[in-house]
Amino acid sequence: ERLLSLIPENYHKNIVVHDHFYLKGEYGLKGIHLNARNTQLPHNYKGHISCSCQSADELRERVRSFDYVFLSPLFDATREDGFSENFSARMLNEMAEKKLIGRKVMAFGNVDADNLPLVKSLGFGGAVILGDLWNRFNMHTNRDYKDLITHFRKLRRMAE
Repeated sequence: ERLLSLIPENYHKNIVVHDHFYLKGEYGLKGIHLNARNTQLPHNYKGHISCSCQSADELRERVRSFDYVFLSPLFDATREDGFSENFSARMLNEMAEKKLIGRKVMAFGNVDADNLPLVKSLGFGGAVILGDLWNRFNMHTNRDYKDLITHFRKLRRMAE
């Protein structure tokens, strides 16, 4: 809640909370995200809803009921082929061919500059970038955000 109070109000309409759903109403946020910790909609909730899916079956079942969904985990850098045990390259290609992947499906799970072109070619509506971006900034030692911002801009260009 403290962090939200530090973010200028004009950005609140872009924020989706994954916990503490009461903050959506208190701060005029965009919406809520259901996940393994929070699987149920709050009583009488009206507004933007997203969720996480960990399989093709779960995606097929839920994609129409939500504004967008995260499909994860897609990638695993520790595996030889780079894909997570949930999704192989063949499976993702089949999902794309069947139009299961589309504008409402966001690629999530170790998405980085190396696999972003594949994410784009499969037809995902977007990608969630965490480590590839945030691991570029150490709040204890870094003094500016130049490398972080430069890399963000590179990723954005790649995604366009």
